[in-house]
Amino acid sequence: MRLKTVLLLVVFLGIVSCKNEKKSNPETVVTDFEAIEINYAKGFSITDKGDHKVIEVNNPWPEAGKIFRYALVKDKETFNSDETFDAVVQVPVQNLIVTSTTHIPSLDMLGESDKLIAFPNLSYISSENTRKRIAEGQITEIGNNESINTENVIDLQPDVMIGFAVTGNNKTYETLQRAGIPIVFNGDWTENHPLGKAEWIKFFGAFFDKLDEANALFSEIESEYIKVKALAATATTTPTVLSGALWKDIWYLPEGNSWGAQFIADANANYLWSDSEGTGSIALNVETVIDRAQQADYWIGPGQFTAYTQLADAHKAYTQLDAFKNKKVYSFSSLKGETGGVIYYELAPNRPDLVLKDLVKILHPDLLPEHELYFFRALE
Repeated sequence: MRLKTVLLLVVFLGIVSCKNEKKSNPETVVTDFEAIEINYAKGFSITDKGDHKVIEVNNPWPEAGKIFRYALVKDKETFNSDETFDAVVQVPVQNLIVTSTTHIPSLDMLGESDKLIAFPNLSYISSENTRKRIAEGQITEIGNNESINTENVIDLQPDVMIGFAVTGNNKTYETLQRAGIPIVFNGDWTENHPLGKAEWIKFFGAFFDKLDEANALFSEIESEYIKVKALAATATTTPTVLSGALWKDIWYLPEGNSWGAQFIADANANYLWSDSEGTGSIALNVETVIDRAQQADYWIGPGQFTAYTQLADAHKAYTQLDAFKNKKVYSFSSLKGETGGVIYYELAPNRPDLVLKDLVKILHPDLLPEHELYFFRALE
């Protein structure tokens, strides 16, 4: 009896061991998945699962309340998965539509601008590569983001359409999805850190099987940004800075946790509303702004204004500011593309290193004596 009991126990332990071994197999497979390194951007992730990649976008617009999941596959016809995706895209894509000018510099930098086949409101685009293709008739006008021409998009049959949205109520995208057009949301505009916006080049790199190139491009930008930030930290002065301008008697300026405020902080300057909470814009009356910012050393980004005469004509309050009197106002609105688009809005999110160099040159001119301003200009 004892021998039989021992044998039964050995058999039982063997069965349990086999069962446990089988349970561990899926975990072993999971560890083979590779999460692509994303250090600054909060709005997306990329996971390499061997035979396909998964992009998750969690904040395409404020309070989206959903994580959007996209599969990037080599062959849509043979791809099979138990997972649920909002779109399945065959890569590398051979053609695509993007819907924000901030998407275009990534295509240029990756050498894929020739894959763009349509865009809403072509006059907004400033990229020289893309304007050349527009002139050659290679890019189709598809209306604007508020009313995209769905018939044109369906006729074009893009491999993917990269969507821009401020809310989740875009019926146009729903119509296109029902017609079989893969819609993938991009949320670069919701990022608050300058390097977070730039890191979305990795998002685009995945669609062209160019993640290595995207990582290399971003690393260069990151390295330059960190180097310039460290240089700015050596400055012996910390000038005060005002930003924004009036619109219909309300002064709009960046909140303290915003993209614009972060640039000023990294340039080692004191943004006068850095203590405000939020990542968007503050709306203030002119008296409040003058009271706090009358003696500000610099005024960076005065809306659409590019000349002191424009400011003086627009509102007498502007002339009360020391930055106006001392000619210390700098605008990014002077540099425009062929059709009048402000290049800063298109390119600055992808090149925060150039923005920071400009600001350090303006605020601490002795630190970057050789740098020529790229985006910013002193008002005329």
